[in-house]
Amino acid sequence: MHDYSIRPADPTHIDAARAVMLDTVYRDFGTGYVPRWHGDIVDPAAAYLVPVRHTLLVALEPEGGEVVATAALDSRGPAHPPNPRRLAERYPSGETAQVRRVYVRPGHRRRGLARRMVEELLAFAAADGGYRAVYLHTDPSVPGAEAFWRSLGKVVHDEREEPGGGNGVVHFEIPVGW
Repeated sequence: MHDYSIRPADPTHIDAARAVMLDTVYRDFGTGYVPRWHGDIVDPAAAYLVPVRHTLLVALEPEGGEVVATAALDSRGPAHPPNPRRLAERYPSGETAQVRRVYVRPGHRRRGLARRMVEELLAFAAADGGYRAVYLHTDPSVPGAEAFWRSLGKVVHDEREEPGGGNGVVHFEIPVGW
């Protein structure tokens, strides 16, 4: 088992964390950078380091300290559009911790790293005391993503079940204090 160091990102990690995120949206999602979806990737420090109720975690590889994974949490609920209105109403900003950017470089997957990082995000949300729900959404076409999130939370909406398939996104809730 690799002994990765998981810690809150500091300014020295930002460029490497951004690279992990951008590599993921290009390679795994095939969308590339889309400003309306990925604005936080351009300036992760402003999105996750400055606001007190937000965090960005990085996982550092044991041998060289390279950033090999990211995981973030913020206090913004899902926006409508593009998400269904009922989800935006159920998970309002300020009361909802949204898990974002749980990305692991391919050579470091299947080692429990993402699960450890999500557990730390959930502990952060619980310690905050002001979140009543933890929400996230995933693209089920990314190999392993849907099964991973199903192992941690419950599906609250599957857009593939909508007429026309919606955006194909699956939305989850994980209990606060998990």
